Amino acid sequence: LKDNKLGRATFFPLTVIKERYVDYESLNTLKSSNDFIGVLSDLVTYNKKYKNIIKKGVFEMSYSIAIDGPAGAGKSTIAKLIAKKKSYIYVDTGAMYRAMALFFIESGISADEQEKISAACKNVDVTISYENGEQIVWLNGRNVNGLIRTEEVGKMASASSANKDVREKLVELQRALAEKENVVMDGRDIGTVVLPKANVKVYLTASSRVRAVRRYEELKAKGEECDLEVIEKDIIERDYRDMHRDISPLKQADDAVLLDSSDMT
Repeated sequence: LKDNKLGRATFFPLTVIKERYVDYESLNTLKSSNDFIGVLSDLVTYNKKYKNIIKKGVFEMSYSIAIDGPAGAGKSTIAKLIAKKKSYIYVDTGAMYRAMALFFIESGISADEQEKISAACKNVDVTISYENGEQIVWLNGRNVNGLIRTEEVGKMASASSANKDVREKLVELQRALAEKENVVMDGRDIGTVVLPKANVKVYLTASSRVRAVRRYEELKAKGEECDLEVIEKDIIERDYRDMHRDISPLKQADDAVLLDSSDMT
């Protein structure tokens, strides 16, 4: 197709686009590159699941996989393996909440100071990047990978994630990423709230005892002192908070596949 304003020829494999990527009747009537750009604009405006990126003349559709479930069920492990195998981007939503939690802790804000948590949100910038295949979590430009996996941060993340302002800020970032990239996300409300139209949804769970043992062994391997009974008690309490919070509670999406990993290794 020749576009005189651009001063060059622009080629789009419309047959490939129509048959492999988009079911859009008006493609049959396109007569210029301006018409084609109009179709792209319509798709981006009215159907956000299409990627706003043209690669090699093809307007591709992004693909999303949502994995939800309670703490310690193995969501992150499975999500990372899938992302690696499919060459998708793994979006560690839990790490993003933990990064925000770390900011609140470092700012001297306690879990019950919800107004201060809401006010602090405007001062937080959390992003994720990949360097040499490793996920880097950035908090206001600082790599916090080694600081966000403690029990203290985990408890603050669980408490602050129920805050409306915290969730809105991170959900917006997570959705924006899923609109333009093939992603695997794991969390508590990915399939129900963040990506309700995800192509694949899985609810991964395990008994509280099994999850406590996994966490216990993980901490012992790091040389940390811990108590199995205390860990299980914390997990049960966290499950209750996550499942009974007013905003985006943990639950299985109606169209999600249930997978219990209690007897799996």
